[in-house]
Amino acid sequence: VLQALDATGVSPKAKRMSDRKRYRDRSEESSDDSPKRRRIDRSPSPRRRYSSSVSPRRDSVSPHRGDTGRERSYSPVRERRQERPHRRDRRSVTPPPRPKLSKKDMKDEALLVHKSASGRTGGVYIPPFKMRMIEKQMKDKTSEQYQRLTWDALKKSINGIINKVSSKNIVNILPEIFSENLIRGIGPFCQSMMKSQAAAPSFTNVYAALVAVVNTKLPEIGEMLCKRLIDQWKKSYQRNQKTALISTTVFLAHLVNQHVCGVMVPLQILALLLEKPTDDSVEVAVNFVKECGQRLSKVCPRPFNGIFDVFRSVLHEGKIDKRVQYMIEHLFIVRKSDFADHPATIEALDLVEEGDQITHNDLNLEDEYDDEELGLSKNIFHFDPEFEKHEKEYEAIRDEILGNESDAESDESSDEDDGSSAPPAHVEGSLVEAGRVDDLTGDDLKLFKRKVYLIIVSSLSFEECAHKLVKSNIPEQYEKELCKMIVECCAQEKTYRRFYGLLGQRFAELRQAYRSYMMELFPEQYESCHMLETNKLRNVALFFAHLLHSDAIAWTVFEHIHMNERETNSSKRIFVKIMFKELAEILGLERLHNRMQDSDMVEYFQYIMPRSNPDNIRFSINFFTSIGLGALTVPMREHLQVLKSNPSAAHASSSSWSSSSESSSVSSDSSDSSDSSDSSDSSDSSSSSSYSSSY
Repeated sequence: VLQALDATGVSPKAKRMSDRKRYRDRSEESSDDSPKRRRIDRSPSPRRRYSSSVSPRRDSVSPHRGDTGRERSYSPVRERRQERPHRRDRRSVTPPPRPKLSKKDMKDEALLVHKSASGRTGGVYIPPFKMRMIEKQMKDKTSEQYQRLTWDALKKSINGIINKVSSKNIVNILPEIFSENLIRGIGPFCQSMMKSQAAAPSFTNVYAALVAVVNTKLPEIGEMLCKRLIDQWKKSYQRNQKTALISTTVFLAHLVNQHVCGVMVPLQILALLLEKPTDDSVEVAVNFVKECGQRLSKVCPRPFNGIFDVFRSVLHEGKIDKRVQYMIEHLFIVRKSDFADHPATIEALDLVEEGDQITHNDLNLEDEYDDEELGLSKNIFHFDPEFEKHEKEYEAIRDEILGNESDAESDESSDEDDGSSAPPAHVEGSLVEAGRVDDLTGDDLKLFKRKVYLIIVSSLSFEECAHKLVKSNIPEQYEKELCKMIVECCAQEKTYRRFYGLLGQRFAELRQAYRSYMMELFPEQYESCHMLETNKLRNVALFFAHLLHSDAIAWTVFEHIHMNERETNSSKRIFVKIMFKELAEILGLERLHNRMQDSDMVEYFQYIMPRSNPDNIRFSINFFTSIGLGALTVPMREHLQVLKSNPSAAHASSSSWSSSSESSSVSSDSSDSSDSSDSSDSSDSSSSSSYSSSY
């Protein structure tokens, strides 16, 4: 017994019974408390857990249902959930207030966040008021932080403008797009344009029209966009990415319709797609031809007809899917209707005049473009040490494109003031009484040209055409345009038609005004003949040769032709060659020679058959000898012999010729003529042989 007692004198059995009693009393006290304050029993015995003495929860009433509520079983998870604060209580808890930052700290924090963000979207969003505050506090406009902020703003602005453009508001969008620095943002512009087109292919014609207008003012943007599209097309073709290939092909087709991209690229694309025809390649080719077929049929009809021959052979072989065969058959129907449902440009998007179009004909599908040519480095931000200088340069370009609005407003206000104080005489005169309105948009000129072209095409003879044109009551201000239309229609023919020469002769003999207009067109066509193709150059030269041999225009126009090495090029010499050979064939060599040696016409032939400079004399002799008209050079050869035997006569001759000429011609010194005259015979023969070989 003594050993069983502990130090307090209590036996182990009594100690256990007292512990049980204390635990029972504590559990009875806890049964009266709320469920939130009840402790969770974590005893390992399941009997104790669900006993009445340990878990009074089984006999208790739910506090959420009142006295009539049903009994609930014990759940530790529910107990832990009830120990959490109520949602209403959590909502009422306010976080600790954030310490207020000074303006300098706010600026530094925003700059750090903005600079560290380098995602595809341009960084973390900064509220506009904070952005304005940051830009206002930045005094150093050349700092990297300021340039980065303006770069991000430029990207977002260009992207937003491109995303909201449509056929209805494109005219209003153009001033907005030119107000942005497109030279600095050339990379984001091309990138946003390609992404927007891929996301919305139905707006491809609108994006192409916008690019066409920008290309007229900044051609490097149109060229870079074409190069990127060509590079993307080749990558999509090699990787078999059909969706990207179709979108890129459609974009290139509309750029061809807008005269931004040349016709060489679409022909190469069609040749590559139809080289080894498959279902996908033929489908892409069919869609491509539908989009730009109307323009290709007019610009290059022979290759275009060859492409349809390939389509026909693919259709006859029958190796492709039925669906693609139906697409080819529908393409032939579309071609038969002259692509009426797929016009090259619609009226609302035909914004660029024909004379202002800039076409990049040097692009080629076989060229490999590196990152520098594609301008990939211009897609990201680069620090510019001369930022302010470049911004001012673009402001000057922008004012030149859009015009200075302040100057325009001041001019309008001054005009209004002048008009209110002293109205001009014609305001109260016939203009107001007649109610005439001057159209400065150029629509009347377009309608007039269309009318003249239709009359010329529909006429069977030149007499009928001249009669219709005279009866159409041509306005006086469009008489010169009528002469230009006759020359342009003549140039567009595949071969020269005598119809146009007789028509021009009839109008030149009809009135003196038309005669003077034809004579004004001769130097214009001669100076711009390097811009014409060989066929057009030949037609224009034969047209003026007809007017000359029929005396419809005076031979005084030859004063505009200076036959020397410095003032001529290959196109001008071809023009003169064709014209003189036609004159010699019609008039005969003897009559042509007598006409050119007429004393009244000598002063007008002093530049085409010079007498002052020995070098120019030799050049003219060699030219006419090489084209088979050496008989016309006999007087010049005799004069050259005189200069060789008497050098002093060269100075007198040059002074007399220079005094009678209207334009300045540089005469050689007597020493130069004596030195060069010693080798005249040898140089004549050698240069004559060289000219005959070149021609």
